[in-house]
Amino acid sequence: MTNRVLEMLVAHPGTREESYDAALEECITACLECSQTCTACADACLAEPMVAELAGCIRTDLDCADICHATSAVLSRRTSPDERLVRAALEACRVACDACAQECREHAADHAHCRICAEECRRCEEACAALLAAWG
Repeated sequence: MTNRVLEMLVAHPGTREESYDAALEECITACLECSQTCTACADACLAEPMVAELAGCIRTDLDCADICHATSAVLSRRTSPDERLVRAALEACRVACDACAQECREHAADHAHCRICAEECRRCEEACAALLAAWG
């Protein structure tokens, strides 16, 4: 399988050091996968018989999905980045992922989709933290 995210990062003339590009690729990929997972979890929650009890989970899933998607877009634009905006996006993504992971963890025993979503949110949160550390 071709990793187009990494391929595009390497092809960009603004490529930084290899270790930073690896952390950037991991974070963009984690954000995209988390966005998809959160969207799917929200949809699965809507199909559950006790949907009203999952309203908070659905809201948190959708907020996290949107923030992760926006963060992946900000990180994909490498030309003249505003460090404050990049850091703010990464921090917002970490907070959204933490909130979503906590919310989904509350429902994980009853709903496999919430367990999966919580795990994916933690992975994305860690990838954002790693990229913040690599940013320097």
